[in-house]
Parts: sequence; structure tokens; C-alpha cells
Amino acid sequence: MGKIEEAQAILAAWGLPPAQQNEMSALTLLALCGIRPGDPWSKAQRQGLTITKGIMAFVAAEYKRSYAPNTRETFRRQVLHQFVQAGIAEYNPFAPDLPTNSPRAHYALTEAALRVVQVYGTEAWAATLRQFIEQQGSLAALYQKRRSGQLVPVRLPEGVTLELSPGRHNQVQAAVVEQFAPRFTPGAELLYLGDTAKKAFYVNAAGLAALHLPLTEHEKLPDLVLHDSARQRLFLIEVVTSHGPVTPKRLMELQSLFAACPAELVFVSAFPDFKTFRKYLQEIAWETEVWIAEIPEHMIHFNGERFLSSK
Repeated sequence: MGKIEEAQAILAAWGLPPAQQNEMSALTLLALCGIRPGDPWSKAQRQGLTITKGIMAFVAAEYKRSYAPNTRETFRRQVLHQFVQAGIAEYNPFAPDLPTNSPRAHYALTEAALRVVQVYGTEAWAATLRQFIEQQGSLAALYQKRRSGQLVPVRLPEGVTLELSPGRHNQVQAAVVEQFAPRFTPGAELLYLGDTAKKAFYVNAAGLAALHLPLTEHEKLPDLVLHDSARQRLFLIEVVTSHGPVTPKRLMELQSLFAACPAELVFVSAFPDFKTFRKYLQEIAWETEVWIAEIPEHMIHFNGERFLSSK
């Protein structure tokens, strides 16, 4: 392997996320070590380098990789920040009192990282690497732990807890299951629940099939589908944070998609708050319902002819 590939192998062994195992990250490590293409890793040294005149100048001169000046922020935000979090690099170790915007601001390898790099390819590599990981941990594992800590739990009536990916959209979806459903569809069965990171997150295939619903068209389904078997109503719920509500166009699409369903269709636009509701007010279709999570006890009915009918 060439030096760039070896640097990538070191980053992978350290447990850096895939985004920090790319060529830019490898070149940054080489620059911080002062390793040229023909140097052994044992020559790695600890030195303070600025981004533009230090790291970027080094990789241009030694590895013939030239980056535009505005790439400086990419080096800082997508590589060096993660190196610092992983215990590989330090910020301003040789002048810790420097102001944030100082032109002398610099990065350097940590002593622990330097010891690992210097023995790469030797018999001492495995033990030195293991010691580093035990002390610093894996950044990829840390990121995964943080992501898991931010997951949105959704507690289903039967006691099962689902974990949706972080985000406002999924927070409203959780509110629909935990607050809307018990109030307005007590005893209803969840047939489908999407996720901003994975569209078909929860699918009750048997329940959908029993109502002649399209199992193969997940991309067209609303965010949530609830079946109230006692009243034979199917609630089709769109959660509105960044995407729109049940508009006249969307209403026609859902009516066509669920045409074979024997249950009465109820169309709901769920909003996190009144501010978001007001933003989409003029887009909401008649013959649909609105639920707002910040006032969960109430619904707004865009019922049109429903209550005017003589039936």
C-alpha cells in the first residue's frame, strides 16, 4: 500500500467513522505526522500545523493534492474536529491561550496517537493500538451511542417500544401514537409507521392485507395508518413539519390508493404546533381533519358537507 492507503488503514483501526477514513482525512494525518511518501512511520513527529499554510501546503507539496482555499473549512469541520474528538489531535497545544481567530491557531498529534503511528507495521502495533482504544474509545462507537441516546421512543398500546431516528417529524409521529390515538381512536391498531431515516419502519403486514391495502407501495403511504376496527375506520395520517398536509391532490391520491379498503377513510394532518398549522392552513383539503400536538385534546374539522348532510 502507498502512504495514503496506510494512513486510511490507521484511521480505520482507530475506529474513525467512514466519513473520516477518506483521502482528505488520510492526507491530514500524514501532514500532522510530517510523513512524506518515502518515509517510514517511525519518523512521525509531533508538530503544530495551521490548516492552510501547514496541512494544505504539505499535502500539495508532498502528495500533489491541491485543494481550493475555501476547502479550509472542510478540513476543519469534517476532519480535524473529529480527530480532536477521537483523541488523535489537539487544538493549539503549543499555545493554548491563543484567541479563536488567531492566524497562529494550529493542530498537532496527541502523544498517545503519535505512539500508535510510530509503530505501525511493527510487532508493537497491535498492543499499542489496543491501549489507545482502551483509553480513548472508538469515535464511531461514541457517535453511535450518541445517536442511540437521541432516538425517539414510541410506546405502542400493546407495550412494545419502537425507536425512531431523531428529529421533529418523528417526535410528532410519537405524539400521534401516544396522544392522538388513545383520545380519538381508542383501541385502534397501528398498521404502518414510517421513519424519516427508513420509510417503512413498522409494517403490520397481516393487518394491511386484511383490509386489502397495498403492501408494495410504501413510498405512497401516509406517515401513519391506524385501524379502528370497532368503528371500521381507517385513519390515514400525514405528519407536517417540513412536508405538506393532506392537500386536495394528496387526498385524491390516498382515496385512489385505498379504494379497495372496506373501512371508512379518515384523513388527518398532524402538526407539532399552531405556528406550523397556520403556515399550511390554506393548503388543507376539505373533508379532512387536523390535529395539533401542542393541544392534543382537540381536533379541527375541515368537514365540508359531512355535518350538513341530511343522512
